Amino acid sequence: MRGVGGESVRAGSAGLHAAGLVASQAGEADIAELVALVQSAYRGDASRAGWTTEADLLGGQRLDAAMAREMLAEEETVVLLFRAAAGEAEGSPAPGALQACVQLAHRPGGIAYFGTFAVRPELQGRGIGRAVMVAAEEHAVGRWRAERMRMTVIRQRTELVDYYRRRGYAPTGETEPFPYGQEQFGLPQRDDLEFAVLEKPLGEAAAPQSL
Repeated sequence: MRGVGGESVRAGSAGLHAAGLVASQAGEADIAELVALVQSAYRGDASRAGWTTEADLLGGQRLDAAMAREMLAEEETVVLLFRAAAGEAEGSPAPGALQACVQLAHRPGGIAYFGTFAVRPELQGRGIGRAVMVAAEEHAVGRWRAERMRMTVIRQRTELVDYYRRRGYAPTGETEPFPYGQEQFGLPQRDDLEFAVLEKPLGEAAAPQSL
């Protein structure tokens, strides 16, 4: 069952500590911050500060408060938040500042779904994404005994697909249609968008990752 918002998360603690992060489970009080983070990482001019931007493919929103609230209410779903730990180095983010997030959902057949993954644009490329992915994978194994992690990525985002491949995810050959006509998911800038499905074995069957 879904835990209470603010509940601490221990999975991936070593990597998170090295990245200066602490993890917790999102709740109703976190919705505004969650929406702002996801929007900043993928849409609009602000997202161009990072490499995960979708601004050249999609306009409009990536997530709104109603969608976030619905996501948090889904059974067998958890949204993990990663905030800055207390740091003494000059220029360290303020303790508690939201740095990254990810959604995990339990699916039949030993599968966990990985989505709504975002890192603040100005912090991308510093290893935060990798630490968050490891923590998410460990959480899925510990919570649901997941054997595989599945995700969908816009097929045209080749650099993002390559990033996930380096993290051990492989295309399954399956695709899913982009939800054209549903503006809550964004305003497409081209008419050929679709999602590629990627999977990674977890636990003892996990494939090694490349740098």
